[in-house]
Amino acid sequence: MTTVTSSQQHQLPTQGTLRRSITFRDLVVYGLLFITPTGIAGIFGTLYASSNGALALVYIIAAAAVSLTAISYAQMSRAVPTAGSVFAYANAGIGPRSGFIGGWMMLLDYVFIPSIAYLFAGLALHSAVPSVPAWLFTAVAVILTTLCNLQGVKFAAWVGRVVLYIEFALLGLVMIFGVVVLINRGPAQSLIMPLAGDGQLTLVVLAAAASIAVFSFLGFDGIASFAEENSGDPRLVGKATITCLILAGLLLVAVSYVMALLAPFSPAEVAANPDLQGTAFYDTIRTSVAPWLATVFAIVKALGSAFCAMVGQAAASRLLFAMAREHTLPPFLAKVGRRSGTPIVSVAILGGLSLVIAVTASLQGDGLEILSTTINVGALVGFVLVNIAVIGYFAVQRKSGRLITHILVPALGALIAVVLLVSTGETAKIVGGAWLLIGLIILLVRKALNKPVPHLAETAAQGTDKESV
Repeated sequence: MTTVTSSQQHQLPTQGTLRRSITFRDLVVYGLLFITPTGIAGIFGTLYASSNGALALVYIIAAAAVSLTAISYAQMSRAVPTAGSVFAYANAGIGPRSGFIGGWMMLLDYVFIPSIAYLFAGLALHSAVPSVPAWLFTAVAVILTTLCNLQGVKFAAWVGRVVLYIEFALLGLVMIFGVVVLINRGPAQSLIMPLAGDGQLTLVVLAAAASIAVFSFLGFDGIASFAEENSGDPRLVGKATITCLILAGLLLVAVSYVMALLAPFSPAEVAANPDLQGTAFYDTIRTSVAPWLATVFAIVKALGSAFCAMVGQAAASRLLFAMAREHTLPPFLAKVGRRSGTPIVSVAILGGLSLVIAVTASLQGDGLEILSTTINVGALVGFVLVNIAVIGYFAVQRKSGRLITHILVPALGALIAVVLLVSTGETAKIVGGAWLLIGLIILLVRKALNKPVPHLAETAAQGTDKESV
């Protein structure tokens, strides 16, 4: 493998340098913010019904499944310590065209996920304060978090840390009050139900529910986007990715277990009432714990959604930066602010896009439903490519003899991602397919203009020579 000298590094296309100011703690905070700890409220009812009450078991299985891809991210982040995440990893492990497609597909999610999160924040705050229109709350959320990102990653991480601590504190209150209720009044459901279901649990039901639960963990991959801003050892990105996933898994399993025991309705009742699926978490807190806590939880979840969007926007800006730096996108997107050390043009453009998309959707009655059907396809395509990249980079290019970590784990991770990709809705597939087609057209145009996508093999060689995390 070619080694990059200092002179060669300066020859690599660049429009600026990202500031190395992010610590291990900041990386973990960013990952958890993107996952959104309070996000369980939105999916609780659906999972409770689809898993026949085996919520905790489903989250354990989902965490184990996602961990395979997290391991692949950790390995590639150490071998290719550059911004761009999937774009850089697939480029180095598979080839430049795959790298471009991976980055292009991730952009789809990185544009829509923040928009959905902003819209949810606006709608939730509007429900708490009906006198203020949802579009205004949505616009304020976009503007404030975009300004945080423009101030630099260190400032944004500090603000995000405060929000994350608030979310943790609230979840802690829910857990403490919930346990007190269980001790004083006893559980509404069997103690074993969150781990074994209500007696009607089958392997097919379990697999279907786990495929839904996996989406609760999406966001950990955003950590890799900040590789060039990591102030420590390149291995910290991988360690932060795994740590984030472990913490999220433990939290989701614990909260889902307690909430399932407190639920005043059976899984069958929730399954028979679609409207109840969306409010089951809040109804459980309101009925079994305290009405005021349900209201506070809704407000804090809205706050968490806004800052989830902030992290998504920041991750997307690093992806745009990396692709523009390699001239696969317009070079002006790689402009870095001197004071902030952040890709200011990319952040501003993404903020503008989110403002238009989210505010427009907030003015439509079915805006949230429309946007929600478009997400996850890009991330899942990225997961497939990152896992394949591990095999290509380590097993094929470097002739690694580590069968488990460099072949079996990524192969299984890719297979799970493909299964999840197939399970996405028709609208998501149509939008994803159209976005992919546009990307392929761009590749064909570049080829016709004799502007091939650069190969990042040399850049990848800057990573550690050790084979795994």
